[in-house]
Amino acid sequence: MDRLSTLLAQFGMHATTIFGGVLSTEISFDATDRTAKLHLLRSGDAVLQLDQQKAVQITEPSLLFIPRPCSHSLSVMPGQKPDQQVELVSAALRFDGGLDNPLTTALPAYVLMPLADVAMLSGNLDWLFDEAFAQHCGKNAVLNRLFELVVIQLLRYMMANRSVSTGMMAGLADLRLSKAVTLMHDQPAKAWSVAELATAASMSRASFAAKFHKVVGITPADYLVSWRVSLAQKLLREGRPIALIADEVGYESPSALARTFRRKTGNSPREWLQLQTH
Repeated sequence: MDRLSTLLAQFGMHATTIFGGVLSTEISFDATDRTAKLHLLRSGDAVLQLDQQKAVQITEPSLLFIPRPCSHSLSVMPGQKPDQQVELVSAALRFDGGLDNPLTTALPAYVLMPLADVAMLSGNLDWLFDEAFAQHCGKNAVLNRLFELVVIQLLRYMMANRSVSTGMMAGLADLRLSKAVTLMHDQPAKAWSVAELATAASMSRASFAAKFHKVVGITPADYLVSWRVSLAQKLLREGRPIALIADEVGYESPSALARTFRRKTGNSPREWLQLQTH
């Protein structure tokens, strides 16, 4: 069972390298820039300013992942030694399904960790930094793919270390609950019962329902509905007709999907789609 493949197939990411080199003063981003950001500090000391929060000093090679649009800046730390350059490589990431996709909404506001703590990324990071500070043919194309791979490896790391305490990522990190979550991801059109999901998780019905609610934060039935609506939103963005979408995500008619969609989002599918274009 693969806990990530279906999720990434439905809500994959597309990276664009936006900076690679020596940071001379500051690089900043506004929340109106509707992309996620991944920053990799190779050397030097930097200061992170995130929205109106207290500034954070970064004094070792580190990874900074901001999965949702957020005003932030990275600047050279005052008093930096002249021979100590701040080497930074950054990418913007767009996710299939838009800003409200299940993957990005399941992650914390930001992830900041020393590169030394994520040894599983070391090989990829070595390659990425080599590309960023050299002048090879196809450099940006390679960097973009490597950034995407870093995010996938980071998600693996977060699941293995249970870095997120609640929500979808916490459910996927739990080896028993993840079997049920993955079944719903893989077969959203099936009318999953709590008993069937509990059997997949090798748990009693009552124990499964209680633990799922505690870890994921909602009931299995509510999770399935939310996943179906998220898939419907993605398919609407892609121009699929509502009748086909309803069948694909497990509703007997477009009107049945529309009722659920309105209950979850506050808008009909048509109204919601119109809002996405403004």
